[in-house]
Amino acid sequence: MSKVHGLYLAGTARAATSNRTFAVDDPATGLRLAEVADATPEDGIAAVDAAAEAAPAWAALAPRARAVILGRVYATLQERREEFAALITAEMGKTLAEARAEVDYGSEFFRWFAETAPRLHLDGGSGLEPGGNYRILTSTRPVGICLLITPWNFPLAMAARKIAPALAAGCTVILKPAAQTPLTSLLLAELLTECGVPAGVVNVVPCTDAPAVIAAIMRDPRLRKLSFTGSTQVGRVLLEQAAHGVLRTSMELGGNAPLIVFDDADLEQAIAGSLVAKLRNGGQSCIAANRIYVQRGIAERFIAGFSAAMQSTRPGDGRLDDSDIGPLIDERQRDKVVSLVDDAVSKGATVVVAGGAGDGLMFAPTVLTDIPLDAALREEEIFGPVAAIYVFDDEAEVIDAANDTPYGLVSYVFTQNLNRALRVADALDTGMTGINRGVVSNAAAPFGGTKASGLGREGGAEGILEYLETKYVGIEL
Repeated sequence: MSKVHGLYLAGTARAATSNRTFAVDDPATGLRLAEVADATPEDGIAAVDAAAEAAPAWAALAPRARAVILGRVYATLQERREEFAALITAEMGKTLAEARAEVDYGSEFFRWFAETAPRLHLDGGSGLEPGGNYRILTSTRPVGICLLITPWNFPLAMAARKIAPALAAGCTVILKPAAQTPLTSLLLAELLTECGVPAGVVNVVPCTDAPAVIAAIMRDPRLRKLSFTGSTQVGRVLLEQAAHGVLRTSMELGGNAPLIVFDDADLEQAIAGSLVAKLRNGGQSCIAANRIYVQRGIAERFIAGFSAAMQSTRPGDGRLDDSDIGPLIDERQRDKVVSLVDDAVSKGATVVVAGGAGDGLMFAPTVLTDIPLDAALREEEIFGPVAAIYVFDDEAEVIDAANDTPYGLVSYVFTQNLNRALRVADALDTGMTGINRGVVSNAAAPFGGTKASGLGREGGAEGILEYLETKYVGIEL
């Protein structure tokens, strides 16, 4: 890493128009990693200019040619896996093992959409209208310039999940990464250029005044699409702003994921799956298990086994072999997690594993039971290694409890009864459900939620549709 990183516009790094920079620090050590150019609203418009100039040629490029470039991106990311993993760990804090897994996951989106691009125009329809008077012809075209806004918790994967389908569809993009983790996005943009993505097709505008920069870009009538991953609160603001330009929108927002363990579950499998669902990325994930419901007959054994595993999980610098989870991302996030735990305990929650805040931004895994009804922990996304466990008696009761939230991103079910698994999965009002597994993310599957958890889907066959418009032509016979 060099000391100062520029914005990435039209295929080159450049300073912000203000010449200001902001710091990116290592959350594990607190040490300064780099200074990054701090984009202004004027820089945001320059990014739109670059994307607009590149748009006609990129949209006109043969789908197979776009696919070849995306395939090259996948292969190069795999070749440079260790480089990207080290950078992700440095700026985000997750362990190297998890960072490597993120590179694998993120790169898969480029391979998946490289395989999708050549088939884009083979799905159109042609046929007579019902009255037999003329022929209907349908086709697809790129939606246009896209603004992609990504969070800090998966700096490579979240960018890849948006950039890959946009490029496969023939769109040009402006990426606004989180201020905590812009370095991975900037390195990815350079890699894309090296792999043959033309200048201006992908532009990156890191900034500290995100509302001003985003508002300027969204006021530009050339922008046609917004894709955002982040909090529901911010998503609502962006949807209001998107209404002015009638933008196509994709929103992957907050979650309050229920994980349900029935009496007949394989205990070891349920504990292992719950640990993954809770502690992936140190709990800093929108699909983390936020509420763990355990049926009474298995509750004592599950809590004992799960708590022992949580207690043995070691927080630390993600580069060290003896670290199982990394630090929280910053002081704000640490203070939020501390506040949620303190609130629940002060209102009567039982502490099974104390864990809690350690040095710097470290937070040891914590387990709570008997959480009172008025605890904020029940309603808010924890985003940390804190497990809240609830005991239930019957299926109807737990389905009602699991659905009693404005969110509907993901749910998890552990049972050896296939009929029950499918019945409960259908009853849970979430966009995704994992059955007997604590991970659902896959480039080949549609990722997204219901209710306040968002709009649209990313990945899978559905993911590229978010970046395409359908054109209908009526042909007189």
